[in-house]
Amino acid sequence: MSGAWLQDREASQKAELERLAPYALRAVDTQGRVRAETPHAYRTDFQRDRDRVLHSRAFRRLEYKTQVFVHHEGDHYRNRLTHTLEAATVARTVSRALRLNEDLAEAVALAHDLGHTPFGHAGERVLAELMKDDGGFDHNRQSLRVVDLFEDRYAGAPGLNLTAETREGILKHGCAWDHPLPLPELGRQRSLEAQVADAADEIAYVHHDLDDGLRAGLLDEEVLHASGIWQRARTAVDASFAGRSDTSENLRRSGILTAIINELITDLIEASAARLERAGVCCVDEVRSAERPFVALSDGLAEEKLALKRLLMEHFYRHPRVQHRTRKAEGVIADLFRVYREHAELMPGAPGRVDEGPARAVADYVAGMTDRFAIAEHRRLLDPHEPC
Repeated sequence: MSGAWLQDREASQKAELERLAPYALRAVDTQGRVRAETPHAYRTDFQRDRDRVLHSRAFRRLEYKTQVFVHHEGDHYRNRLTHTLEAATVARTVSRALRLNEDLAEAVALAHDLGHTPFGHAGERVLAELMKDDGGFDHNRQSLRVVDLFEDRYAGAPGLNLTAETREGILKHGCAWDHPLPLPELGRQRSLEAQVADAADEIAYVHHDLDDGLRAGLLDEEVLHASGIWQRARTAVDASFAGRSDTSENLRRSGILTAIINELITDLIEASAARLERAGVCCVDEVRSAERPFVALSDGLAEEKLALKRLLMEHFYRHPRVQHRTRKAEGVIADLFRVYREHAELMPGAPGRVDEGPARAVADYVAGMTDRFAIAEHRRLLDPHEPC
C-alpha cells in the first residue's frame, strides 16, 4: 500500500484541525498524561485512551455487574457492560453531529462506570454508608481510582495512564477528596466531550430501562401514558402501523422505544448547538469558564425526561421484585465489607492501597467484584454448609 494513503497519527491530528469545531478538544492540544509516553505511530492520544479502557480487566468485569437485573435473571436484560456500550454509541452520534472529538467522548463514556460496584446503585449506597467516616465512596471517584491505580498493564507504574482530558471526564462532579495522583486542571465546566458523555449516559439508561422493565412485565404500559415523550412516540408508531397485519406487540413496542431515543438524541444535538451558537463560543476556554453546561436537552424535553424518570422510579425501580433483589444485594455487600474489615487476610490479591487505610482497601476490593463473584464469596465465607 502506498504511504501516501496511510492515515498516521499526524494525519489524524491534522484531520481533527480541519474537521472539528473551534470549541472541540483536539488530541494535539492534550494536557498530556501523568507519565510522559512516546506517541503512537497511528493513533492519537484520545484513541489510545479509548482502546486502553476497552482492553482493561475492569471493562470486561462490567458484563457481570448489574444495571437493574442481576445476570442470572435473564440473558436479554442490560448489564453494566451493555449499558456502557449503548451510552458510548449515543456519545459518538452526538459528538459527530456537534463536530466534537468523537474519540474523547467515547473514551469517557466507556470508562464512566469502571468503578461501579456489584449490584448497581444498591451496592454503591451500602459502600457510601459504610465509608462515611473513612472518606466516603461514589462510583465516579472509584472509576478514576480504577484507571489510575488498579490496572497493571504497563511496567513501572500502576494504572492506564490516560490523558488529563479523559480523566477529567471520568471525574464528572470534580474532586473534593484526596487522590494519590495529580489531578487534571479543572475549570468551572468540563469539556463539551465530557458533557456529551454524561448526557449520553442518561439517555441510554432511560431508554433501556424502559425496554427492560416492559420486557420483564414489571412496568405497565398504562402508567407510561402520563409521559409526554411516551405519548408522542406511541401516537406516531400506532399511526404508522394502522391497517397493517404484519405487526406484533413486540414490534410496536420496539418502534415506540426507537422513537423515544431518536427524539432525545435529536433534541440534545439541536438544543446544544443552539446554546453554543447563541453564546458565540469560539474556543475550549470559553466552554470551561461558562456558568452552565452547554450540552443538555431543551428545557421542555428535559422536564419531560425528568417526569419519565420519576415514573421509572415509582413503578419499576421500586417494584417489589426489584426491591427484594436490592435488599438481598445490600445485605451481601454489607456482610462482605464486615468480614473483610475483620479478616483482611481473606482478600487475596486485593487491589487496595494500604497507605490509604484498611477501610479504603476493603472498599476497593468489594467495589471491583462482579455480582456473581460477590455472591460466590458471600456463600463461601458465610454459608456454614459451604466448604472454605
